[in-house]
Amino acid sequence: MKKRHHHEDEAEINITPMLDVVFIMLIFFIVTTSFVKETGVDISRPSSSQAKEVSKGNILVAIKEDGAIWINKQEVEIRAVRSRVEKMHAENPEANAVIIADRGSRTGDLVEVMDQIKSAGVPGISIAAEKGER
Repeated sequence: MKKRHHHEDEAEINITPMLDVVFIMLIFFIVTTSFVKETGVDISRPSSSQAKEVSKGNILVAIKEDGAIWINKQEVEIRAVRSRVEKMHAENPEANAVIIADRGSRTGDLVEVMDQIKSAGVPGISIAAEKGER
């Protein structure tokens, strides 16, 4: 006599729709995340009543009070500023340079950095300041 096997329908959970939703949410969060660039050092910026916020992707260069120059969280010698800025400008040709100079930094350091950035071919240079009343 033959044994008859009664296969009961096994309940399976289809996770494909859930994976689709998770994947779409991941893409949404990646696209909507704004990446904030920082120089890697804390700077005490001067204040200005005429300061404007610039939201485009920019090349950030920081000058500390002791004259140290920082780009992309790395300290850079003045001679290397031009090559670093040229490389960053090649990656993002529409970017302008923003110099974040400490309020106690020397004007000579600021002028040297501006000269190096202009030599790198960056069309616009701005100096960062905090919005404040004077």
